[in-house]
Amino acid sequence: MGIYIGTSGWSYDHWQDVLYPDHTPVHKWLDYYMQQFQTVELNSSFYRWPKQSTFVQWYQRLPENFLLSVKAPRGLTHAKKLYAPEIWMERIKACWHELREKRAVLLVQLSPQHVYDYNRLAYFLEQIPHWMQVAVEFRHVSWHNESTFSLLEQHRVAYCIMSGAQLPCLLLSTAPFVYIRLHGPDHQYLYGGSYSDTDLQWWADRINEWTGAGKDVYVYFNNDGAGNAVRNAQTLQRMVAIQ
Repeated sequence: MGIYIGTSGWSYDHWQDVLYPDHTPVHKWLDYYMQQFQTVELNSSFYRWPKQSTFVQWYQRLPENFLLSVKAPRGLTHAKKLYAPEIWMERIKACWHELREKRAVLLVQLSPQHVYDYNRLAYFLEQIPHWMQVAVEFRHVSWHNESTFSLLEQHRVAYCIMSGAQLPCLLLSTAPFVYIRLHGPDHQYLYGGSYSDTDLQWWADRINEWTGAGKDVYVYFNNDGAGNAVRNAQTLQRMVAIQ
């Protein structure tokens, strides 16, 4: 079973001298990133979904065995709150095909204002083809119930495990793979702070338990400030012996 550890995005000016040598041109940042990690979670797609030709270019550029996770567009998740998803899903599927064996997981992060709606989630999950791995991140507490978890299991869709300020950290596995987003250890603010080695060893132990149960595990650090995500991801890689 595979363990894939990376960060949420790679285009951060403040990662100069952390991941990228000082004065590295922006178009070279991804090249340096791919020397350190085997996966990344694309977040810019949330704000503007890329063209299909862009996915073709990524497939050509990404090295063998590198996997790309992509965040679903806010037009689907926040504007429409999963209502009438067919048009968006057709666009997403067409692009997802282009990544072929380099596609990892489509992350569907729901709005904090999107409250529990079983029927709407059920209809959305029915639109997902069997060949697409999907994880759903619930930001409103009303979704955290057995009906939601059972529905995810039915469709082999992952509950996105979260770590971050005021977010519930439920160690739920509802799919053949596990998807984890680490938003930072700060108890007051999302995306802040650096995880301690003790924290990271705790996550390493959980990851090994999931892989021991036969599941692939994807982990993305989203505490980008001061390059914390990079350092934490590198440390966790060493703890789980990713070379």
